[in-house]
Amino acid sequence: MSDLDSEARVDLARRPVVGVMGSGAEPHAVRAGQVGRWLALQGAHLLTGGGGGVMAAVSEAFARTTPRRGLCIGVLPARTESDVNPPPGYPNPWVELAIRTHLHRRGAEGEQAQSRNHIHLLSADAVVFLPGGTGTASEARLALRYGCSAVAWCETAAERDRWPAGLAVAMTFDELTDRLSALLAGHALD
Repeated sequence: MSDLDSEARVDLARRPVVGVMGSGAEPHAVRAGQVGRWLALQGAHLLTGGGGGVMAAVSEAFARTTPRRGLCIGVLPARTESDVNPPPGYPNPWVELAIRTHLHRRGAEGEQAQSRNHIHLLSADAVVFLPGGTGTASEARLALRYGCSAVAWCETAAERDRWPAGLAVAMTFDELTDRLSALLAGHALD
C-alpha cells in the first residue's frame, strides 16, 4: 500500500470524458441543458470548446447540477496564430479547467491541423453533437475519421440529414441517453 492509509484513500477510478459539440452562437438551451444535467448526474467530466452558445449552455447546466463529481473542461482556441491568448468570451464562466492551446483555426477551418477540434475528439470517451455550423460539422467529420464514439441529437428529419453519413443519430432524449449509456458502459461512472 502507498503512503495513503485506508481512511485517506482517494477515488482513483478514471471518470469518462464526454464531449459536447454544437453552435458557438446559438445555445439550443433546452437540449444543451438536458444533456449537461444528465452528464453531471452520471459522474462524467464534460468537455467543450469553452466558448459561448451550446458550449456555455451545456456547461452552465452541468456546473449547476448537484450532486456532481465531474469537472467542466474547456479546450480553448488561440486568438490568432501569433496571439496565444484565447478570443474574447473564452473561457465561458462555467469552465472549471481551461486548457489553453496555440491552435487558432476554427469554424470552416476546423479540420486543419491547427484546430483544437482534434483535441476535443481525441480526448473524449464519447461525443454528443447538438446543432451547429461549419465548426460543428468539421468536428463530426473528424469524429468519423478518428472512429470516435459519437451521436448527434436531432429533433427533425431535416436536422438529421445535415450530419455526415455514418454518424449515429438519436431523435429523442431517451434515445440519446440510451446510446450514451451504451457508449460509456465499462467506464467508472457513479
